[in-house]
Amino acid sequence: MTKFKVPHTLTLLFSMMVLAMIATWIVPQGFFDTQTLANGRTAVIPGTFTLVEERQYLTPWQLLTAIPRAFASAQDVIFFVMILGGVLSIARATGTVDALIGRLLERYGNKPQMLIFMVVFCFAMASSFIGTAGEYIPFVLILVALCKAMRLDAMTAVGMTVAGYGIGYGVSAFNPFTVIIAQQIADLPPMSGNWLRFAIFVPFVLIGFHHVWSYSKKVLANPEISMVKDLPCPLIGTETVAYPPLTWAHRLILASFVLTIGIVAYNIRANGWYLYELGAAFIAWGLFITVIGKVSADVAANKFIAGAMELTTTAMLIGVARGISLIMEDGQILHSLVHGMSTPLSYVGAEAAAVGMLVIQTLLNFFIPSGSGQAYVTMPLMVPVADLLEIPRQVAVLAYQFGDGFSNMIIPTNAVLMGIIGIAGIPYGHWFRFCLPLMLKLMLASSLVLVLAIIFGYGLDLQPAVA
Repeated sequence: MTKFKVPHTLTLLFSMMVLAMIATWIVPQGFFDTQTLANGRTAVIPGTFTLVEERQYLTPWQLLTAIPRAFASAQDVIFFVMILGGVLSIARATGTVDALIGRLLERYGNKPQMLIFMVVFCFAMASSFIGTAGEYIPFVLILVALCKAMRLDAMTAVGMTVAGYGIGYGVSAFNPFTVIIAQQIADLPPMSGNWLRFAIFVPFVLIGFHHVWSYSKKVLANPEISMVKDLPCPLIGTETVAYPPLTWAHRLILASFVLTIGIVAYNIRANGWYLYELGAAFIAWGLFITVIGKVSADVAANKFIAGAMELTTTAMLIGVARGISLIMEDGQILHSLVHGMSTPLSYVGAEAAAVGMLVIQTLLNFFIPSGSGQAYVTMPLMVPVADLLEIPRQVAVLAYQFGDGFSNMIIPTNAVLMGIIGIAGIPYGHWFRFCLPLMLKLMLASSLVLVLAIIFGYGLDLQPAVA
């Protein structure tokens, strides 16, 4: 029997687009009425779901036209990734990355477990507090190079990055893009209930660390069991036999990188910056390091173009991934799926319904990969269900953030995830096999937390009065 082979990630994503189109022929088409909130965003109105009077069938031609439309819709992410690739290529030309890797190897070369824990913990902290996500993409190639030098593999580098990102979102203390929005919709005080999320932060981080480190130990003992041993390393041709010393110019470049990340993180929260502004900030950093690193203008231009070209595949994956949810929207089945999944919750007990909310939010994140977008679509429906079953609204918010955050690590419609694994040269099928056991562990742990939250009345002290 021929051994089954996972198809190329692009093939897999396009197949999902085809399945989404077929689903629009079968799934009942309908929609909720929406209302415009004070912040300008729209939210669905519970109890207003209506089936369309006449089904509209999407055609294969509309499937094909959805692809360029998806690229246009995801252009901010695509161009940010390509700009980032170009700027990081300039940074590599200054020798800073090699010097940093040499310095880190001196300190952590014999303690890879410490490096993995630090990355998972720090990335989880950043995602939890300020909602960082795409900002991790600049670190991927640095971590891949570092892992390679420590006899680990690219999967370890991506594993610690994505585990920190997903767990940070899942147990966020006050992520402004998810928790704050969901609590506003649920009529709860912003940032309320933080004591529980603080309490479970370290245990969930340890789950992620243990998963990545367990895999890494096996790779260290036997490189042949690496999940990516059959794949070319994205850093082929950049091997350094002797790492250069970390000069003051390198230190200044690294300090300016940290400063750039800090400026970006602050302005995301304070001034609503997003990918256009992020791209501009990294272009400014690229110009700065060109001067500090004494890279000629022509060399910098060639490095920038080469770095951007290396991420063409990643850009393609991001564009096609966006096409899946676009087909769902065009076929008017997105609200139907939400309605169909949420209705059965009203027929089960509180504990089962809380876990059911987690499962539904996890599944819906595939179709609505935007955390804030998912909150506006699902929370207006989950809140009445929670009230009906006497589930504290704080628990409904917790189920939402668990489902949205953890599934960010595995759904192929998440542009940030596709950008990270694309830069590291890891096909989605390989990543899925690595991440699925971690997802199951996190789902089991979060289900236990939700059940205990129901038993101990988490959030009852802030429950709004229901008419």
